[in-house]
Amino acid sequence: MASLKIIDKLYNRTKEIELTAAELTIGKRADNDLVLDRFNVSRRHCKIVRDNGRFLLQDLGSTNGTFTDSGKVHGAMELTDGMQVLIGDFVLVFSADREPAPPQPNVPQPTGQQPPANGASPAVRPARPKAEPRPDERSTPIELKKKIHESLLNDLDLRHVDISDHSYEELRQKAQDVVAKIVDRTRDELPHWLRREDLIKEVVDEAVGLGPIEEFLADRTVDEIMVNNWDCIYVERAGKIVRTNRRFTDNKQLLGVIRRILAPIGRRIDESSPMVDARLADGSRVNAIIAPLSLTGPTLTIRKFAYEPFEADDLVGFGTLTQQMADFLRLAVAYRRNMLISGGTGSGKTTLLNVVSSFIGREERIITIEDSAELKLPQEHVISLESKPPNIEGKGEIPIRKLVINSLRMRPNRIIVGECRGGEALDMLQAMNTGHDGSLTTLHTTSPRDSLARLETMVLMAGMELPARAIRDQVASAINLIVHTARLPDGKRKVTAVTELTGMEGDVITLQDIYLFKQTGVTQAGDVIGHHEATGAVPKFVHSLKQRGIHVDMQMFA
Repeated sequence: MASLKIIDKLYNRTKEIELTAAELTIGKRADNDLVLDRFNVSRRHCKIVRDNGRFLLQDLGSTNGTFTDSGKVHGAMELTDGMQVLIGDFVLVFSADREPAPPQPNVPQPTGQQPPANGASPAVRPARPKAEPRPDERSTPIELKKKIHESLLNDLDLRHVDISDHSYEELRQKAQDVVAKIVDRTRDELPHWLRREDLIKEVVDEAVGLGPIEEFLADRTVDEIMVNNWDCIYVERAGKIVRTNRRFTDNKQLLGVIRRILAPIGRRIDESSPMVDARLADGSRVNAIIAPLSLTGPTLTIRKFAYEPFEADDLVGFGTLTQQMADFLRLAVAYRRNMLISGGTGSGKTTLLNVVSSFIGREERIITIEDSAELKLPQEHVISLESKPPNIEGKGEIPIRKLVINSLRMRPNRIIVGECRGGEALDMLQAMNTGHDGSLTTLHTTSPRDSLARLETMVLMAGMELPARAIRDQVASAINLIVHTARLPDGKRKVTAVTELTGMEGDVITLQDIYLFKQTGVTQAGDVIGHHEATGAVPKFVHSLKQRGIHVDMQMFA
């Protein structure tokens, strides 16, 4: 009897079921045959169908995808004995029917092999053919792609065509038609395992798209794309970084893709300006750096933005924070507490800032200020400002600090600065202290206490020679809450502390933790075990709300 072993990696639990029905549906909805109730499993994720003794696995359009040993499942795939299926936090191991082996006929003994003592002839195993590489391990020959690409340039005359006269879809369709004819002319040179459609797509992606990273941009399971050189591409999935077998044709093509990303937003990259920040149309953050700064070749890093901005319920489902904590942050935003979101690189600060900003009332006028616009707020009355780098002559730069100063003249109800990195911290603190309550920003730090020291350093970067006590007074009166995020060793992102600034004792700013994440262990698979808990402390502003007769559900602090 065929069976399926279900391994829950998160809680290290295992169970096994027999595959007796003609069809087994899998998902987190209660009406599935196999219910996997987890946030990274779709309502109707996939199904296993029995077909003439075979078992076929079919993805049902799941958000995060269904994966096997040989990659992502597209369409239907036959399951083989021992094959592993990855669905969110679960691993499903398929075991095929195991019928007794038929009796073996007598066969001649290979030279030098002795028959067993009981006289029975041993079964002779046929020689195993050399395994052909799986499709995801194969790489299209570079020389073949170069040849087709050069023919495309000549046939379509991409060097002289004015692409501004064509939409992206029109240009792509033209390139696809021409490449199809070129591939048909060179059919004899194609490796037998290379599908015609795959080759056409690769060449067209390189000519008018973003080359081999197109598939990773479309893959919702990929969080970050890291290109270290034309032949070295890494991706991050579920907090784990892995090297892919994809590659560009050469560094010239990689540079072309970088410039293609920068062109729509009016930014450039060359030897005089070899480092740049940018964004894609969907809000994904892009950083590129080339020679002479990068010694390993052109380097491109893309931190993908969610197709649909996450909401508070999503973060609760991910385990980033609890419902208690989400309710508290909603209360703090509603009653205009100034908030600082801190954390390390890739810890989820911008995602959390986007979620917290969505709590602001729709009637308020919000001004967002960023280096590369990433925030996507649901409110209507939002003005988005983006800093401007210097031009080729080194002039015309407009840094975040100037935008913060200018925003004060734009009658904002709230100011949201994507990230404080320098002297703009002083202007942000002054804004928070002069009537712009409920403002938000983020900061790169390792702990809530470290955030205070970093703020002090950045205020000094503004060029104002202020005594340390004066700066700390400004910080203590301006910032009400610090929400600290972290990426744990298993790759998961958590809010590890929600901390209130309670005032000054001498020259020291005093802090009070409202919520903390407590780690209790690590599973054999390396997943962190822990939980969020309220410390029992009640913020000062909650007491003042109660004194004003405003009802507050105190269970959020229990």
